Amino acid sequence: MKILYCVQLTGNGHVTRANELIPEFKKVAKVDVLSSGNQNSLEIKEKVSFKLRGLSFVFGSNGGVDIFKTIINLRPITFLKDVFSTQVRNYDLIINDFEPVSAWACKLRGVPCYSMSRQFSLIQKNSFNKEKPKLYEFLILKYFAPAVKGIGFDYKKNNSNNFYPIIKSDIKKKKVISKNHYTIYLPSFSIENIIIFFSSLDEVIWHVFSPKINKSFKKNNLSFFPIDYKGFEQSILSCEGIISNAGFETTSEALYLNKKLLIIPMKNQFEQQYNASILSDMGVKILLDLKPKRLNKVKEWILSEKSVKVNYDYDYKSIIEKTLLDFQKISKKKPI
Repeated sequence: MKILYCVQLTGNGHVTRANELIPEFKKVAKVDVLSSGNQNSLEIKEKVSFKLRGLSFVFGSNGGVDIFKTIINLRPITFLKDVFSTQVRNYDLIINDFEPVSAWACKLRGVPCYSMSRQFSLIQKNSFNKEKPKLYEFLILKYFAPAVKGIGFDYKKNNSNNFYPIIKSDIKKKKVISKNHYTIYLPSFSIENIIIFFSSLDEVIWHVFSPKINKSFKKNNLSFFPIDYKGFEQSILSCEGIISNAGFETTSEALYLNKKLLIIPMKNQFEQQYNASILSDMGVKILLDLKPKRLNKVKEWILSEKSVKVNYDYDYKSIIEKTLLDFQKISKKKPI
């Protein structure tokens, strides 16, 4: 059996799932890896056979996706060339984590594409009971990387097609402690905005990780670090609490580690708005922006002892079994 595992590199959650699940799939099949996008800070551990440009959202500096830069960054002709040159018929199963090139290559050739992503959980029945997307947001979720079947990942397991978040093996193996610092990961905010806001909270030691810098430096009570997986891991394992955007990966890790969590969902990004609504229901504190009037809310959060308790320990073999069972239902040919 031959599998093409396709992963989107905008955000780290896709990469984490790839790093944890590809070795499991390799136990039952030959697996090639295809990647596209360029907004990740983690690296895929497995050999990548096909590296494509794809489509990526560009983070801004004031708390959201930069729509203008995202549009400028698009290369529609390159995208179409990649779609028509990707040989999806050479594989029995196409597994897709919100990766658009392979998904559209499958759709145009009538090849079943199996989604395995956070986004797939958002388009399931009853997912939008609270936070409803605008029409264009729904169309992006459904058609950015179209699939005929799949599984999704969510903070809560509310149907047979949803699974709890995938947590890095490295995180699970490490000891969790609490020191006296707080960790910040806000890639959609500029360094200047972060300094202006958090410098006034001078009774706290802040560790700030950002893709916008290349070397470490210190400013008052803030220590800044470029994105480095091991450094970030050490910081969140030993911190008192975490302030981040509402990305699925970092928030899931914070919950798993039983750390206090304060989130600022990205603007112009429905998935993050949706994540924020679910996390708020679970008891996580939400901040809308980094305006001075939000300082008191951050101070209250710092003084709070409350964290949200979850249990995200489970055997990933159940994901493999579910995928292969679904494959038998959608497959139109015998395994290669």
